[in-house]
Amino acid sequence: MMKFNYVLAPAVMGVTIALVQPQIAVALSSAEVAKIAKKITVLIDHKDGSGTGVIIKKEGDTYTVLTAQHVIANQAKYEVVTPNGQRYQLNYNTVKKLPDVDLAVAQFTSSKSYTIATIGNSNAAAEGSTAYVAGFPQATGAISNTIYNFTDGRITANASKALRDGYALVYNNVTLPGMSGGPVLNDKGELVGIHGRGDEADIETSNINSSVAYVKSGFNLGIPINTFLRLSIEAGVNVGVVPPSISTSTTPKADDFYIQGGDKYDKGDFKGAIADYNQAIRLNPKYLDAYNNRGLARYNVGDFPGAIDDFEQALKINSQDADAYNNRGLARSALGDKKSAIADYDRALKINPNYVIAYNNRGIAHNSLDDSRKAIADFNQALKINPNYAEAYGGRGISYYQLGDKKRAIADFTTALKINPNLAPPYASRAIARFDLGDTKGAIIDFNQALRLNPNLAGAYAGRGIARYQLGDKQGAIADLQKAASLNLEQGKVDDYQQLLELIKKLQP
Repeated sequence: MMKFNYVLAPAVMGVTIALVQPQIAVALSSAEVAKIAKKITVLIDHKDGSGTGVIIKKEGDTYTVLTAQHVIANQAKYEVVTPNGQRYQLNYNTVKKLPDVDLAVAQFTSSKSYTIATIGNSNAAAEGSTAYVAGFPQATGAISNTIYNFTDGRITANASKALRDGYALVYNNVTLPGMSGGPVLNDKGELVGIHGRGDEADIETSNINSSVAYVKSGFNLGIPINTFLRLSIEAGVNVGVVPPSISTSTTPKADDFYIQGGDKYDKGDFKGAIADYNQAIRLNPKYLDAYNNRGLARYNVGDFPGAIDDFEQALKINSQDADAYNNRGLARSALGDKKSAIADYDRALKINPNYVIAYNNRGIAHNSLDDSRKAIADFNQALKINPNYAEAYGGRGISYYQLGDKKRAIADFTTALKINPNLAPPYASRAIARFDLGDTKGAIIDFNQALRLNPNLAGAYAGRGIARYQLGDKQGAIADLQKAASLNLEQGKVDDYQQLLELIKKLQP
């Protein structure tokens, strides 16, 4: 007999419940799930930002929205924007924050009819299964309006032991700030989780004349819907679905080690992450994402050959994994093999022609080979796919600088910083271009900003030291150059260290 994980709660106690032969659930197409997602997903708007929510209940004219708690953490004036563009005031008096998890519910009132999400079983969201995430990325300097976004991917882990705030689902979908609180749906269009944290596994190089190289870790986090269901009754939100019982097994799963490894990776504990990924792979030798992410951790500790081995192991499991090709390209590039890196980016783009990260990284590699025109073509393609991609503007600015067009380079660096003012390389690069054009004071201001964001950017200290010397501040110049030399030595850049020592000797009385 088929076992059911869910039991519909009768509307009235004591009524006769007829048993109905269940229909086989059939996976929907991506387009069909996209239609469902758009009907149930709402924008939660606020003057200082925005987030996302999903409609889970209707009672009379009152709708209940489930979202991430951090989206509506502070009492303020929020508006719910429904799929038809209508705006409704979110009644903050109705906000209920669930204990010990990053979830909250709130209500709005409307006489119009809106679609309610179908609740699924998050226990069935196994590694490798399809996942969809919907939401509204926040407006930025380049895009003034929030635009609904729907992305597909797959579950990479469903841990039995959650991280802090209830996060236990991991998926490799592309997500952006503002999508927090949005639905995670399975291939039947059922709600299996609430998205809360995005993939932030980016690698920023320390060389001024480079850009931000991106890796793909697939470490996006959501809270399983079963977690919400277990807490919903206590919160006074009965959606008519009873969650399955909690497993009493104490044996750790590969997923548990994988999610712990990802958490340590995000905190910068790469050696700890490697140890966890080792355990995940021991329990599941075919765990593609564990190989991929262990490779990223090895990359970050400077073990580039080990990283390449892991990416190649991932490609043995799935020869069509674009992320593994992209990441192997980064490791090959770090070893100085730019041509092989470009070949890997080519393979990634053949598999996924819209892989914006691979275009960006291939552009960086072309810049490194002084092929600025090919680099510009790559950055242009990245910007065609994502006009809000700050890093591509930064990389293209370097291309223009290398071609001698410093004013155009400054324009691109400025656009990159307008979109994302927290990127250090565009500040440092713009500083160099300004210095070359005679704007020494402006260059120092930019170097200061770069160092505020990244105090270990050796090139920025060196550049600021030269600018200070130009303005007659010899003492400040020598201090900056000594700091740059020290950082280069720590980072293993012996040639740069020696050159700076020679320069310091010339400047000292």
